[in-house]
Amino acid sequence: MRECIDGASFAQAIIHAAASINLQKQQINELNVFPVPDGDTGTNMSLTISTAAAELRKKHPKTVSDAAAANASALLRGARGNSGVILSLLFRGFAKAVKDKDVIDGRELAIALDFGVAAAYKAVMKPAEGTILTVSRLAAARAADAARATPNDPEAVLEAAIAEGQLALENTINQNPVLKKAGVVDAGGKGFLVILQGMLDSMRGLPLPEESGDHAKPEQKTDYAAIAAEEITFTFDTVFIVRKTTRKSLEAFQAYLNSIGDSLVIGEDDDAFKVHVHTDIPGAALTEAQKYGTLELAKIENMRTQAEDLAAGRHIQSTDDLEEADHSHAGRNVAPPEKRYGVVAVAAGAGLAEVFRDLGADGVISGGQTMNPSTEDIMREIDRTPAEIVYVLPNNKNIIMAAEQCIPLAEGKRVVVLPTKTVPQGISALMVMDPEGSEEDNTAAMTEALGRVHTSEITYAARDSDFDGFAIQRGDYLALTEHQLFGTDRKLDKLLRRLAEAEPQQNAEFINIFYGEDVSEKDAQKALKLFTDACPNAEITLLSGGQPVYYYMISAE
Repeated sequence: MRECIDGASFAQAIIHAAASINLQKQQINELNVFPVPDGDTGTNMSLTISTAAAELRKKHPKTVSDAAAANASALLRGARGNSGVILSLLFRGFAKAVKDKDVIDGRELAIALDFGVAAAYKAVMKPAEGTILTVSRLAAARAADAARATPNDPEAVLEAAIAEGQLALENTINQNPVLKKAGVVDAGGKGFLVILQGMLDSMRGLPLPEESGDHAKPEQKTDYAAIAAEEITFTFDTVFIVRKTTRKSLEAFQAYLNSIGDSLVIGEDDDAFKVHVHTDIPGAALTEAQKYGTLELAKIENMRTQAEDLAAGRHIQSTDDLEEADHSHAGRNVAPPEKRYGVVAVAAGAGLAEVFRDLGADGVISGGQTMNPSTEDIMREIDRTPAEIVYVLPNNKNIIMAAEQCIPLAEGKRVVVLPTKTVPQGISALMVMDPEGSEEDNTAAMTEALGRVHTSEITYAARDSDFDGFAIQRGDYLALTEHQLFGTDRKLDKLLRRLAEAEPQQNAEFINIFYGEDVSEKDAQKALKLFTDACPNAEITLLSGGQPVYYYMISAE
């Protein structure tokens, strides 16, 4: 029986938890109600805690205070989506409870869990029951009861918390009407319990779960000591991750990579794929990969020079050195203010990014439904913006909380997060910003403008589902209005016509149609004609948005 948790064991517990949720992230994704192929809860929680795991691997903290503080800081920076932000809040409260403690016992563990719940509830404006908040609250309450019986047994306390949390999770289906309709439990609550179970497994000495797929545990480094430079067939060890934007098979891509290299390994799941290949032309591999999706991460290392460095007894240069230098750089690079207002927007697609830049946005972060940017991603762009007041346009309801975490982190500037839930809302808000106006007037005008926009989107179903009376089959076209399901069809033009004939478009003065990267200009022109015929009283504009996943994004005002 473990009587206390020190820094090393807490750090290892987080590392174990990250591996556990990474292994189960797709199962958690499947709990999401909508069958839309977006960045889902399991993916967001996995990426969030993986940031913390990577940080703890480097720091090797000795005290639980140091480990919890490093964990909370990394979670905050890496928080993605609402579920990732809430997870960071739970561990932020945990860190406050164990501050200045070398070790904690079962009683102190229960107190820390309760502090985490309090921090999460305090930060969420309108806490909803039947969510990760409910699961964490009831789990913490049971942990407190267990700690009174076994104060020196943190494993027993955590086990009791998980058992109660599981009961709470099963009941979320009865607490949330949307979950009840879909017949699933809360995805965020499930992810939280997977993390707690991973921590408990670590404390009990169970081996780290073996992972697979796009975010598998880092592949073991090549043993360069056993390789002479002249024995290396291809020069560059190339690893990258691509977020899928098409449903094309990777068979042709695999054949191409085999033709330009060796040591090929491709890990794939429904959302993304990870490639490892040795090649002389890594740029060609990355270019070809972008036919299948959006490049997220890449690492390219010269195996010949590494082998030469090793043979000569020199330090082997690696991309890890760049990452370490980036994290050890003293302070942040914050641009001094040169103007009153600046704007940072989130958008996926070259065309949409160009629209924001043309309207005056200082920075555009690539992201959205397909990949929620982290708090650190957003903060970095805020720092680069040379303005006293920086407006942030998240343009997605699942990014708003991550953006709001930047407000207290800003140095030397004020951050205002507008609750834009769609790209068209962000565009409309930006169009009315007055560089000479007061902050109060601008915030009011931009908020009013985003409220006038009605947004529709067309995508496809990534899996079979039964939602709100619609029997959805994988591959169906889906029309969403304000992220609610409007209708489905096997034919795209029929769904477009139904949208054009719907009330918001019929009553609109202005309609903008942004077509995605998988739509040809010829097909987009057909969509324009369809809307022009159906909405004769509206001024209609067709623009190439280049957005992934969503064939069309339509705004009506």
